[in-house]
Amino acid sequence: MYNDEINNLIKLMAKIPGFGPRSARRGVLNLIKNPNDLMLPLANKLIETAKNIKKCKVCGNLDTEDICKICSDDTRNKQIICVVEDVSDLWALERTNNYDGLYHVLGGVLSAIDGVNPEDLNIKGLVENIKAKGIKEVIIATSATLAGQTTSFYISDLLEGLDVTVSRLAQGIPIGGELDYLDDGTIGAALNSRKIINK
Repeated sequence: MYNDEINNLIKLMAKIPGFGPRSARRGVLNLIKNPNDLMLPLANKLIETAKNIKKCKVCGNLDTEDICKICSDDTRNKQIICVVEDVSDLWALERTNNYDGLYHVLGGVLSAIDGVNPEDLNIKGLVENIKAKGIKEVIIATSATLAGQTTSFYISDLLEGLDVTVSRLAQGIPIGGELDYLDDGTIGAALNSRKIINK
């Protein structure tokens, strides 16, 4: 249906999370129809970003500087670190505008099945950061999956004995969620994380 060049572009586009074959075809068609206004500027920006993007030497975020804008921001609370699995989680937390501390990107979660051990994650850097910077609180924001919880328990055990408070993101019913539409695990987590509102 398409020549090899277009077909290869569609295949590449379909590899991007959130794109399937159908949305990739629509995206490519839109790019091809607008080469000067859309395709060439996008191609140039992708090349420029690929050349300039760096992993922050402190937290693991992605930026164009060796130390990312979050780590170098003097207005942020330097006594709290939020531990996340991936940069996408960091970006999700930043979108809320409810957190003004620092971050630490692990680069994944512990998983015996996938052969991911503590040495494969940036856990050593976290401990070094806590000791060097006098961090007062560590918020563990790993996913509610078995691997995420295993990672959370491993980190909290590792930090025992250090003068630091370790907390974990609450889990449970989302705002606007109805019990009947939620899975059993979410309801169970909500029950276990319940808070007293009146004595």
